[in-house]
Amino acid sequence: MRKQISPATSVSGAIQLPGDKSISHRYAMLASIAEGPSKISNYSTGADCQSTLACMRALGAANETQDGVVCVHGQGLDGLRQPAAALDAGNSGSTIRMLSGILAAQPFATTIGGDESLSKRPMQRIIQPLTQMGARIQARENRFPPLTIEGVAPGATLHPIEYTLPVPSAQVKSCVLLAGLFANGRTTVHEPLRTRDHTELALREFGAEVDVDRLSISVMGRQRLEGRELRVPGDLSSAAFFLVAALIVRESNLTIHGVGLNPTRSALLDFLAEMGAQIKILDVSSSGGELIGDVLIRKSRIQGGVLEKARTAALIDEIPVLAVLGAASEEGLIVRDASELRLKETDRIATIAENFKRMGLKIELSQDGFQVPGRQQFHAAELDSFGDHRIAMAFSVAALAADGPSTVLDADAASVSFPEFFDTLQRVAE
Repeated sequence: MRKQISPATSVSGAIQLPGDKSISHRYAMLASIAEGPSKISNYSTGADCQSTLACMRALGAANETQDGVVCVHGQGLDGLRQPAAALDAGNSGSTIRMLSGILAAQPFATTIGGDESLSKRPMQRIIQPLTQMGARIQARENRFPPLTIEGVAPGATLHPIEYTLPVPSAQVKSCVLLAGLFANGRTTVHEPLRTRDHTELALREFGAEVDVDRLSISVMGRQRLEGRELRVPGDLSSAAFFLVAALIVRESNLTIHGVGLNPTRSALLDFLAEMGAQIKILDVSSSGGELIGDVLIRKSRIQGGVLEKARTAALIDEIPVLAVLGAASEEGLIVRDASELRLKETDRIATIAENFKRMGLKIELSQDGFQVPGRQQFHAAELDSFGDHRIAMAFSVAALAADGPSTVLDADAASVSFPEFFDTLQRVAE
């Protein structure tokens, strides 16, 4: 799909965003292995989270959507069944990585793969700990999907382990903790840096005891999970695109209702505030252990900033749109320690650079990051998502500040996480 984006003079109004993608994945998986029904409102409409629901249905945990609420029929820890065909995770790295922790504990073999992009994403980070727990996993070239996970022999269980993550990864942490639910004993994950804690919070909501001691998270196996009624907060990663849009388009004044404000995710708001963004948080409440609130933002004079180390890890998904903000800022943006960007749906360092080149923007690349000068002029261009949802949305935002209409190729890639993105953008950008 080709999408034409015209320059805007304001980004204003009030919007509510679809449910947080990360939380939606976790609720669907845990509800499926809980006992009894669960109801999940504001579940993400993105294709990735629909892939998770489809995989759980194929494993025998029926689910359906009624009036916008996802109803999941939990099967308990031992109630999943062998699927009739290979599981399809689509484009979703979250689905294949986290669900593999559950599949590793099953007394049957399962094959799980995805689209062409997912098939190029390495999986050694989950294969290593799951193998230590006793799972048998075959992968293309020993590291790429599809994965064939044989799990455990009938009557056997996974071994609990104490595992130190080689690099920060909430998905790998979650994979090991989910596998640990099925092990006999305590499984502990040590993090080098704190990552998003949605899995720990969700486990507690479904009735599991989780011990957190600084950067160490432990779960006892064979705990009974119970079905719940939960509401997913609005996706802060999706909000990032509208926050940046309001910051780079003059005369903007935007309110985003019901956004997730989890402290392990809200580094985005802290970083924007440090750069000079005028942000206000109102009506903060808690739901399912997650903080939720309204975010108000208006056009601001943005100075610039540096992303490195723990902050890079915390904002890895938001870096494409922050690069756009950096070019519009006074002093630019420096990104370090972001080699993970090269292993996403695309090599995001390369795809950011290519679209910058097309818009006449300067960027200096390194192996694990880049430097973007500030005070740059955005020129109208034919941009390309390269099939990456975050690149599609980031450069649609950039197009709002261009000197003429721009076109985004393969714009429907945005539907992976945010099918309503362009409708929402059109509603607030004038």
